[in-house]
Amino acid sequence: MELRTALDLAASLDAATVVLVEGASDRCALAAVAARSGRSLDGVAVVPMGGVTNVGHFLDLLGPRGLDRRLAGLYDAAEEGYVRRGLERAGLGADLTRDRMAALGFQVCVADLEEELIRALGTTAVERVVEEAGDLRSFRLFQRQPAQHDRPLARQLHRFIGTRSGRKSHYAGLLAGALDPDQAPPALDRLLAHV
Repeated sequence: MELRTALDLAASLDAATVVLVEGASDRCALAAVAARSGRSLDGVAVVPMGGVTNVGHFLDLLGPRGLDRRLAGLYDAAEEGYVRRGLERAGLGADLTRDRMAALGFQVCVADLEEELIRALGTTAVERVVEEAGDLRSFRLFQRQPAQHDRPLARQLHRFIGTRSGRKSHYAGLLAGALDPDQAPPALDRLLAHV
């Protein structure tokens, strides 16, 4: 979705709280974990930004200098600088540390959300999800590729999930739905507790 369209949609939301996520797969995972753990997202809009580099635009629009919505978000550790600068520019703090950003509701994933979900479930359970989705044969073929030979199983699964358009969103929901309520990745658990 084009940035201008995404911003227009975000501006039209009637939700009191807006959770900013990088993309559609993050939104799917958050909704599935919330449902699985019995947490309501009533009054909360989960908005995919089309990439973390757009965070400043969304914070300007929805933050205290814009529509003044209650904000939260999820981001990958490698992209923390974008989020920090966006929060500071939008007037949500200065000299923000990771802990201060978390207190504002912006939670960090160690690598990315898919990696968090794979770690929380464990590779055996993830392979079971892949099999139940009808993709085990494709995954076994993928594992035979020379580039995959030396990778640990968790990294192979992570890469496989990101290889085809739409697969990340599909598996984000499946993996999050396979979690027991007490298995939620820490970043998602903290984010749901905040909203």
